[in-house]
Amino acid sequence: MFTGAAADRPPAAPAAATSPGGALRSDAADAIRRHPRLAGFADRVRAPAVSQTLRAAMAATLAYVVALQLSSGHKPLTAPLTALLVVQVTFYATLTTGARRVTAVVVGVLIASGFSALVGLSWWSLGLIILSSLVAGRIVRVNEFVPEVAISAMLVLGVTHVGDTAFTRILETLIGAVVGLTFNLLLAPPVWVEDAGDAIEDLARRLRRLLLRSAEQLTVVTPPAVAADRLRAARELDDFVGEVDTSLRRAEDSLRLNPRVSEGLMHRVVLRTGLDTLEISAVVVRVLTRGLADLAKARSPREPLFPRDVGAALQDLLGYVGDALVSFAQLVSTEVSASAETAAGRLEADLAAAHAVRDRVETLLLDTVQEDEENWFLYGALLADVNRILDELDTEHRSARLLEALDRSGRDYRERLPRLSRLGAWLTR
Repeated sequence: MFTGAAADRPPAAPAAATSPGGALRSDAADAIRRHPRLAGFADRVRAPAVSQTLRAAMAATLAYVVALQLSSGHKPLTAPLTALLVVQVTFYATLTTGARRVTAVVVGVLIASGFSALVGLSWWSLGLIILSSLVAGRIVRVNEFVPEVAISAMLVLGVTHVGDTAFTRILETLIGAVVGLTFNLLLAPPVWVEDAGDAIEDLARRLRRLLLRSAEQLTVVTPPAVAADRLRAARELDDFVGEVDTSLRRAEDSLRLNPRVSEGLMHRVVLRTGLDTLEISAVVVRVLTRGLADLAKARSPREPLFPRDVGAALQDLLGYVGDALVSFAQLVSTEVSASAETAAGRLEADLAAAHAVRDRVETLLLDTVQEDEENWFLYGALLADVNRILDELDTEHRSARLLEALDRSGRDYRERLPRLSRLGAWLTR
């Protein structure tokens, strides 16, 4: 009945040019997408858990083989253990984790060497070395590897030839870390931008479906229980927003220091600001459904929420708002310039239609308020909620947010790494 209330829009045109890293889409990928079974198998293989398992197993095995050749240890299991813990889903996580883990092991070995030369191993020295190792781990900021400092110290302290064992353990740890990092350089981990984009689009479609279901009750008698169900569904979106944020964080890590990606900062900022906009919209939609639930309680059992002409106009308005949310999600998650232009044009058309209908709804609500003065604040809140969503989706608002996020990112980088930023500026000049 109302515009935009049919089936969900299909996703934006599939990428046919370049990915964030600039690589061309292969014909093999197109063939896989045409076969559902192959596509399902490919999706399972690309899942984070599967990717992590295969990469970690291969890196650990390779580290053990290298350690057998370079280390004097009989069974150099420290090398595959380090590689197993160092290799992560993304190259950025691998690099940062490897550095922290190597630091934790070296600090633990040095502490154990010092204690063994002074006091040896006893119950009180063991407690003291554990305490010292944990404190040292906090000082050197190895984060989740603080227990690794104490574990390394205890393992080294418990052997007879501490000096030889300390050197061997450090060597094996370095071998495992280097193999893990080299493994990710030669076999670059996947970029999870596409998965994050799909999650953002899914969030927008959920918001659209909720708006359309809420619009269905505007011109009919709506029991308070039905309106309460819509409000409950809106509150459940908070959990899904958290899942999308987790997917986006993984995508952001996959873009950092990835040799397959150019302009990683821009991709991170576009996705992050897009999710922020949808998160704000989700909060506004929850407030909107709360207002409809309050209006349903205020109505008599046989009275619809709105007169038929007002309800029909509101249905059109919520339909256009839902379409604009999906178009916005497709715009921020589109990788190809041609598809991005199509999504931007569709968003502009949806926003223009929504603003036109909004003006008509505003006039109708003013007439309705004169007949129903008791609920005037609910009518005003409903219109204000729609205005907030349209303002968040506005292209000028989005451009300003992107520029602000880019400036903030550059400022944080300069404050966090002042020497490196000055060196980069000097090289640029």
